[in-house]
Amino acid sequence: MKKRTKRILLIISLIFISGIIYIFTYVPSLPKENGVVETLLYLGNSENQPLIVTFGGAEGGIGWHRNHMKGKRDTLIQKGYAILAIGYFNADGTARNLDRISLDAISDTIMNIAKKNKIDQYKAVIALSTSNVSFPAITWSSNTSSWSYNGNEVPYVPAPLKIILPALKGDLYTAHSMMLEDEQAVKNAEIQVENINGPILILSGKNDDQWPATSMSNKIIERLKKNNFKYFNEHIILDGGHIEPLNHFDLVYEFLEKHLPTE
Repeated sequence: MKKRTKRILLIISLIFISGIIYIFTYVPSLPKENGVVETLLYLGNSENQPLIVTFGGAEGGIGWHRNHMKGKRDTLIQKGYAILAIGYFNADGTARNLDRISLDAISDTIMNIAKKNKIDQYKAVIALSTSNVSFPAITWSSNTSSWSYNGNEVPYVPAPLKIILPALKGDLYTAHSMMLEDEQAVKNAEIQVENINGPILILSGKNDDQWPATSMSNKIIERLKKNNFKYFNEHIILDGGHIEPLNHFDLVYEFLEKHLPTE
């Protein structure tokens, strides 16, 4: 009986280990919708409207089309800006998951619309609750990159086994913090923000419970200084959580009026 019990336990252990190995080595195939980008363009009445290209977050869809963003859309349009809202996953016609999303497709889509509507200048970046690195795809295996560029996966910080428990508990802050402990992976996956050709504004909430946005944003500023970034850059830390920057859009308006003024 004892031998049988040991054999059963051994089989269960082998199945468990095989399952873990499968999860962390399985690479899902890309859907046919990969590379499809959905857009909504909001235009005002003026002839020369600086274009603001907007992206959502991990929820996917076309974030700036949602009702809670209407007031901000209307204000920006009243100020003389045009808004191009982008959806690259979990939107109608797009891939379901944030998995190896083509940055080339997003860029091409933006440029084609910009040319069509005679909007051709991009001069500033605003990042809310942002990251300084690329993270894994939001899939059950999490072993591919969120992004691809020129047909290749963008380097990303991998998800180690130890994040499984906090992830299952919904503790995304701890899960992301654990991933960031891999210093070499972080170095490889850092976004080359010094290549941005214009001023940068970053807003973060110091009590962000989704990921360490404030410390990651500080890393962006550090990298800019290290590379002698010649344009204006500022990181404003707010009292609040992940969505706190949405409550301080007066800072966004001030930045735009100064660095991307309407005519």
